[in-house]
Amino acid sequence: MTEVTGIPGGTEPVRVLVVDDQELFRRGLIMLLSGDSDIEVVGEAADGVTATELAVRTAPDVILLDVRMPRRTGVEACSAIKEAVPAAKIIMLTVSDEEADLYESVKNGASGYLLKDSSIEEVAQAIRVVNEGQSLISPSMAVKLIDEFKQMSKPEREQGPGLRLTERELEVLRLVAKGLNNREVAKELFISENTVKNHVRNILEKLQLHSRMEAVMYAMREKLLDLP
Repeated sequence: MTEVTGIPGGTEPVRVLVVDDQELFRRGLIMLLSGDSDIEVVGEAADGVTATELAVRTAPDVILLDVRMPRRTGVEACSAIKEAVPAAKIIMLTVSDEEADLYESVKNGASGYLLKDSSIEEVAQAIRVVNEGQSLISPSMAVKLIDEFKQMSKPEREQGPGLRLTERELEVLRLVAKGLNNREVAKELFISENTVKNHVRNILEKLQLHSRMEAVMYAMREKLLDLP
C-alpha cells in the first residue's frame, strides 16, 4: 500500500484500520474510503487477534471494527486494542442492532457504533468526528441507549466518583451528555474550546472512563440529566 504523507493544505489525513471478516465488504469499504482525501487506510484485518496486532504495529487514529468476528470478537478486540493502543479511537461498524452489543462495545472503549446500512458519507463523517474526540452512534441505536438508561435507577446516591468533580466539570459533563460538541459547550459556558477539552480530559481521568460515550452513560446513570 502506498503511504500517503498528507493532503492538500498540509493537514494530515486520518489514519484508519479496517477490520471485518467479510472480505468483499472489507475491500469495498477500503476502496470507497480511499477515494476520500481526508482518510488514509493504513491496514486491514479479518479477525480480532490480527486486528489487535496490526493496531499495535500501525498505531492508527481510528479503527473500524466489526462486532462478530472469528478468533476474537469485536468487543473483545476493542478492549484489547484500547489497552494496547489507548490513543486509537474505535468505531464498531456492524449489522448487529442488539442492545447488548452496543452496551458492551461502549463499556469496552468504543467511541462510535454504526450499522452497516450507513452510507459511505456517514462512515467517513463518523471517522472525522470520532478522530476529533467526539462520539457518534446510529440514530436508531442512540434511541435504544437512551431508553435503557432512562429505565435505570439507583436506590441510593452513592458517595462515588461524581463528587470528585468540580461544579464546572459537572456543567461540562451535563452539556456533553446532551450531545453538544466542544465548540458548542464552549459557547454555552463562555469559555474557550481548549478549556473545554481540558475539562473533558479531567472528567474522564477522574471517573476512570475511556470515552465521551462512557461519560454520557455515567451522566445518565447518576441522574445528572433531566430526561423526559
